[in-house]
Formats: sequence, structure tokens, C-alpha cells
Amino acid sequence: MTVAQLTPATTRMSSRGLLLGSLALNLFFIGIAVALAVRAPSPPTWDRDVFVRTERLAATLPPVDADLLRGQMKSQHSVIEAAQNKYFAARESIHEALRQTPFSQDALRAAMASTRAARQAYDVVIQGVFAGAAAQMTPAGRKALADWPPGRKSTGSDKP
Repeated sequence: MTVAQLTPATTRMSSRGLLLGSLALNLFFIGIAVALAVRAPSPPTWDRDVFVRTERLAATLPPVDADLLRGQMKSQHSVIEAAQNKYFAARESIHEALRQTPFSQDALRAAMASTRAARQAYDVVIQGVFAGAAAQMTPAGRKALADWPPGRKSTGSDKP
């Protein structure tokens, strides 16, 4: 057998190997592209804004109770927003105190105390709105509120 006779067989085998390798590589890249296209980004699970969180909660309540809660939030919107903004600003003061050079432990402690006070004031406002709304809700609405987020197992006297 001469070299000329071996060359076509080798070329044919290497062409097949290149073709199969190319096909496998293309399928791999197509699979990655499809996986990236199909995979949806996960929705954010937490939003600091109380109005966004309350809207998510209201969407799980019976319609009458959801409208009641939305109405309470709307009627107290400026008070809630002011308390929320004050709390967020106080939290930011902790970050600023930590960034200060030279560092002052007293400034950090003061910022933390201010944040605690702002958080307590914020909680009082929000809890007041929810207490007022809950007092007017149907029993089904209060139960949905107590069992929020949806899927939470009930506790207490309504256990099966």
C-alpha cells in the first residue's frame, strides 16, 4: 500500500470526526442559548417600601378586605411615608457613621439609637393602620392576614 492510497481514507475519517465534533459543539452552544433564554430571572422577594409589601398582602385578601386595607393605607399615606423615610434616613446614618474616618463609637451608638427610635415610630404608624383595618375586616380577611404569606400553616384553635 502506498501513501497515496492511505491519504483519502485518513482524510475521510478526519472529516467525519470534524463533522461530528462540530455538530456536538453546535448542539452544546444551542443548549446553552436555549437554557439562558428559557430561564427567567427570579422576582425580587423583598421590597423595603411598605406600600409595595402591603399591595402584595392585599392581593391575597378577600376583595372587600383588600379594598379596606388599601383605603386605610391611602388615607394615612403621608404619615406612613414620612415615618418610612425617617426610618430609612436613620438607617443610612448608621452606614455613614461606620464610614467615618476617624471612627467614632459614640457617633455609631447615637446613630443606632436614632434608628431604633425611628423604627419604633414607623412600627407604631404601620401597626396602627393594620389594627384599624383588621378591626373592620371580615373574619376571613383577618384569617388571611394572620396566615400571610399564603401557604403558612395556621396555628391555634383552627387546627384540624
